[in-house]
Amino acid sequence: MNSNMILNRLFTQYNFDDLIQGQKNDVYISVIKRFVQDPLSKNNGEIISEIYSYMSKNYRNEYFYQNTLLNKLLLGRHSINTTTALTQIPINKSKADFILINGKAVVYEIKTELDNFERLKNQINDYYKAFSHVCVVTCEEYYKKLIKILKNTNVGICILTNKNTLRFEKEPVADFSNITHKHLFKVLHKKEFEDILLEIFKKLPQATPAFYYDECYNWFESIPIMDAYKETLIQLKKRNKITKEEFNRVPYELKSLMYFNSNYDNDYKKLELFLNKMY
Repeated sequence: MNSNMILNRLFTQYNFDDLIQGQKNDVYISVIKRFVQDPLSKNNGEIISEIYSYMSKNYRNEYFYQNTLLNKLLLGRHSINTTTALTQIPINKSKADFILINGKAVVYEIKTELDNFERLKNQINDYYKAFSHVCVVTCEEYYKKLIKILKNTNVGICILTNKNTLRFEKEPVADFSNITHKHLFKVLHKKEFEDILLEIFKKLPQATPAFYYDECYNWFESIPIMDAYKETLIQLKKRNKITKEEFNRVPYELKSLMYFNSNYDNDYKKLELFLNKMY
């Protein structure tokens, strides 16, 4: 087994929740043994930085790609005040790796140098059922292969360069032709689709609990599809509200973990204590 694969287990919400709560974590200990020199002379922040630096040169996994997208697009090109990022959103038989929503919504499908393109066409088709813009993010080595696969499509291409910068080789073009009420509705939480119905109809369906969901969908389905899409984006954009001042203090390496982890409940003080503590 590739010794680098343990890094996939480290940068997860489960493991970092353990760490900032001050609990012993076997994955963290194993990673330090393999990838960190002289850990006893360093605090946890320095150790995390060293591990991430190793990943940037030797093992750019999905977390590394996602964290780069969040830092360079959400925080670099846009703003957490005007743009919302989502991750692992189920759409039909796929899960969207990373979605950015501001005036429009773009699904970013991550294909690292550790991945292949076997499921890509099906994933793209699924994403277009709920969103109008799709972009594939991959490495420089895969670009020529990807450009052939995506020829004559509206799908964008973004390259995570060997210098760990993002380069858009092809901007995604809007395609609303496959968006369906069914897939929009399934993306929404109960309160979100209720808020849409209240906005459009000024009331909610009167139905027994057994039939309430179906009745809500029937009402939602009667909304013109472009209006339904617009209202869906308004609701999705309200997710993941972050306190900017506290989030600014999160180190680059952990921005994605903190942004998407609702369990932290903005518990940045515990994170700071963990990072400043000597190993």
